[in-house]
Amino acid sequence: MTATVPAIDALREADAERCAELEKLLFPGDDPWSAPAFREELRAGHHYLAARDGDLLVGYAGLAFVAGPPFAEAEIHTIGVDPAYQRRGIGRELLRGLLAVADAERATVFLEVRTDNDAARRLYEDEGFTVVGLRKRYYRPSGADAHTMRREPAA
Repeated sequence: MTATVPAIDALREADAERCAELEKLLFPGDDPWSAPAFREELRAGHHYLAARDGDLLVGYAGLAFVAGPPFAEAEIHTIGVDPAYQRRGIGRELLRGLLAVADAERATVFLEVRTDNDAARRLYEDEGFTVVGLRKRYYRPSGADAHTMRREPAA
């Protein structure tokens, strides 16, 4: 692991196995995404970003548009950062990259976040999201609740 700031670029199908490996690390009590799930998202044309430290994928994030103009909407599907690389601003940079894509389409953005994930919720609030709902037992199989959060497009 180097001290350099990871580069952000497009997630590739070749990254799917590493994404699935990180999912198992990051979301062990729930239903982590598989490599085929990541490949499906990319093949569907959704916008996914990668954070890389050299050749090592250390983070990923994805966004899908669910409605087009004039009332565009997007959903953030996932954001994950290798535990060894957390608290370095990588998740924030990935999120900002997705938000730039959504803002270019003037899209309102939604996401779900575990109610007990204070760090993630604070990050989203810092980037303009507000809690608009609660989904009881949203995450499976843990049964953890989720906040639904919303962000209006940047002016």
